[in-house]
Amino acid sequence: MINVIGLGYIGLPTALMLAASGNEVIGTDVKKETVSKLQNGEIPFEEVGIQELYDEAVNKGVQFSTEYQETDTYIVTVPTPYMKSSKKIDPSYILSAVESILKVAKKGAIVAIESTVSPGTMDKFVKPKIEELGFKLGEDIHLIHTPERILPGNMVYELRHNSRTVGADDLEPAEKIKAVYETFCESEIVITDIRSAEMTKVVENTYRDINIAFANELAKICRSDDMDVYEIIRIANKHPRVSILNPGPGVGGHCISVDPWFLVGDYPGLTNLILTARHTNDSMPEHVLQRTYEIMLENGITDPSRVGLYGLAYKANVDDVRESPTLQLLDKMAKNLSNGLKVYDPWVKQDLVHNQYQDFEAFLNDVDMVVVMVGHDHIKQHESELLGKIILDTQNILQTEQRYFI
Repeated sequence: MINVIGLGYIGLPTALMLAASGNEVIGTDVKKETVSKLQNGEIPFEEVGIQELYDEAVNKGVQFSTEYQETDTYIVTVPTPYMKSSKKIDPSYILSAVESILKVAKKGAIVAIESTVSPGTMDKFVKPKIEELGFKLGEDIHLIHTPERILPGNMVYELRHNSRTVGADDLEPAEKIKAVYETFCESEIVITDIRSAEMTKVVENTYRDINIAFANELAKICRSDDMDVYEIIRIANKHPRVSILNPGPGVGGHCISVDPWFLVGDYPGLTNLILTARHTNDSMPEHVLQRTYEIMLENGITDPSRVGLYGLAYKANVDDVRESPTLQLLDKMAKNLSNGLKVYDPWVKQDLVHNQYQDFEAFLNDVDMVVVMVGHDHIKQHESELLGKIILDTQNILQTEQRYFI
């Protein structure tokens, strides 16, 4: 039996996929509300294909509990935030989960950590915790690092089709956990050492962060000298070895906006490019805010309550608001202005901010200017309803020529 620890954006799809693929699975989460909802058939977030996957997993016998299970295989998917002062990883959730596992685990159990960690986390924090509690690594407990590699909005597909990495000190437990993932993963599963697995995941997201930062810096350069950044990128990308991304209002989610900080925190002085990229991407919500002020002034809008932000999620077609650029923007605003701005997101149902609307028509009726922060399919399908509005299209996803860019 496999006990999946943590039933959030990564753990729940993983538990469901394992169960649907014929494994005996119990998903554990410390939040009673999350477990209760799953037991009653409620999925706590929206995701393409997850309802069908949930139904299949339930038919195959998946269970949900607040209790850690006595078994020989654990997959840990708890959060790994970073400490904003030092930029170093906060391993407390992982250590708490491991401590709870060791209270019930069978001798020789495999503990596979899927949570993204900074290089050396297993050596510096997890292994010492296991030994401190009186367990011998390699005999009583086998520690594995199997970093997740899936994208919200396309999780079910990517669980099946993305390559995976298994980091381990010993080949035998590595092969065992590889066999577990092979029950659903149709792509290559690479076995390496733990530290390489840790580093590989962080490097992947840091690479993406740096490339996004280049596009965002280009947008600022072009804005400063009245050039069309999208035209420049379009032409530059015709070069066979150039592939510049599009700029945007910032970087959100729990991967690209967080993982590079692990490297900055652990390797200060060696991560100058990474640090600059982080600062560039973190500055974009403020850049959008400044553009909003400029466009308001140009169009004679003096009342901030007549401006609406479209999109609260951190990316298109998901309800995930972790590190959302819109929330970052609101956080940076002067208090009187943020209280006035209207906000709407068709995917985000819970009320998170002041002046958040649940009805698109009511939202549009109350604003003269719309700042498109997220490129949901919804806004493209309802573009005609924006007629007559002043539009700042930070995603360059609308067709109308009557719009402003970042």
